[in-house]
Amino acid sequence: MMTAEATSPRVWSRWDAAAMWFYAVLGVAFVVWTIVGATRRIIEVVAGGTIPVLGEFAGTPAEAPIGPNGAGVTVELDRAILLPAELPIASVVALVVEQVLIVGAVTVTVGCLLALTWSILHGRLFSRRNTALVATATGAALVGFAAAPFFANMGANGAFAWISDRTFDNVILSVDPVLWFGAAFIGSIATTAFSVGARLQRDTEGLV
Repeated sequence: MMTAEATSPRVWSRWDAAAMWFYAVLGVAFVVWTIVGATRRIIEVVAGGTIPVLGEFAGTPAEAPIGPNGAGVTVELDRAILLPAELPIASVVALVVEQVLIVGAVTVTVGCLLALTWSILHGRLFSRRNTALVATATGAALVGFAAAPFFANMGANGAFAWISDRTFDNVILSVDPVLWFGAAFIGSIATTAFSVGARLQRDTEGLV
């Protein structure tokens, strides 16, 4: 019984390869953009002074000048940029950790997808390594989706506390469940598909 080589070449058209390389370049650009944005935000946070912080609200009434001749009208506030003159140390740390988590999640996710693209372009579609790459990318994305908003909320709570002298309680954790479960579903389907494909390929090679 002969066993086929696990790295048998796979033929890709020029358009297939070009599309993969295009998205790979976009992935690298996205990582760089994320790192630059996070670095700027961290410098802004640790520099002190007035720090813009996104605050989430739930059913909070506010006056907006949208009536006749700019008259005030009561609206329900959903989110707003808070401008505290200073933040507690814990909030500063939380906002820095938020950015580090975002960079980490994006870098790991894109890095795994780039490694997967490289593997596919070199003739290896289904393998345990590729399955692990897909699973790792999914896990990193899900952790980023859940953890980053948690620390962002901690930072916002410090801004609320400073502005209101700790008289306004607005503890809200904003995580889009539809987006999170959608990402989890797509990631699990992709992981399962690569896992099954790798197993079928091993079984097929064993029969050759």
